[in-house]
Amino acid sequence: MKSMICLLFALCMACKQPSATTSISDKSIFNLVATWHTEEGKAIQLNDLKGKVLVVVMIYTSCKVACPRLVADMQDIRKKVGTTDKVQYVLVSIDPETDTPERLKAFAIAKEMDGSEWTFLQGDPESVREFANVLSVKYKEISPMDFSHSNIISVFSPGGDLLHQQEGLGVNNKETIAAILQAAGH
Repeated sequence: MKSMICLLFALCMACKQPSATTSISDKSIFNLVATWHTEEGKAIQLNDLKGKVLVVVMIYTSCKVACPRLVADMQDIRKKVGTTDKVQYVLVSIDPETDTPERLKAFAIAKEMDGSEWTFLQGDPESVREFANVLSVKYKEISPMDFSHSNIISVFSPGGDLLHQQEGLGVNNKETIAAILQAAGH
């Protein structure tokens, strides 16, 4: 009888132990279930990016004003963080009609952002809007192929929790770099 009670106690304790590989918080972006398409044409969910620090920005490839600066800011962050397989840089299109996976791939190549540390995502309009709301990114189509939008770079933990946001173009990114390095364990 005593051994049975010990066994039941051990089983109960094992059930209460959260699994480090599967547990995510209620605020994690990995709770979003939309399907996205990468620049490679692969269908993924945000949960497929779990396990890495994510540096995320929302752009569109035909942008002539803010997005080129946001892309340059992402490239600068990547350069300052250095080479690490613990960080993934994610660019999400706010213009899914124009920014097909093929167009995103051509953009990635043209901007020399086609390495494995870069991921470009295209989703359906509802998924893009939902993700923008989570990031507090506002955007509005003001004419065909032209959008007004927020300029925010977000840093997420390997579990998908928001750690830091950088607002503006060409701003000092020291805090962003520090947040990334700390989350990546550097």
